[in-house]
Amino acid sequence: MTDKSLCKNKRIMVADDDPAILDVMRMMLEFEGYEVLTTLNGGAVLKMETELPDLLLLDIRMSGADGRDICRKLKQSERTSKIPVVLVSAGKDIERSAIEAGANDFIAKPFEMIELLHKIEKNINQ
Repeated sequence: MTDKSLCKNKRIMVADDDPAILDVMRMMLEFEGYEVLTTLNGGAVLKMETELPDLLLLDIRMSGADGRDICRKLKQSERTSKIPVVLVSAGKDIERSAIEAGANDFIAKPFEMIELLHKIEKNINQ
């Protein structure tokens, strides 16, 4: 999988409104050596005060929030604009939608964990 020495001290926040997805993502990413924060509430991402993540995995369709809108707001803020955002969605045309929102990358559900890990490595170590 990944070189765990590259993951050390790297913090990933995962925002998805499905608790099962959050649990699986947390377990897999922690196994790879990342520190993982999770939230069911996309709006909570905009209220991050301290300990900003090194990368954000953000579901596009969350109840009460659109990940693309959250991504745009993060990229407009000087404080959070440099955080790489990977948008995740089961919807069609995710690439165009993600680029328009200012995301650094995107991945369509369902995905293989190895594919997600490659996208994380590519974006978190820039």
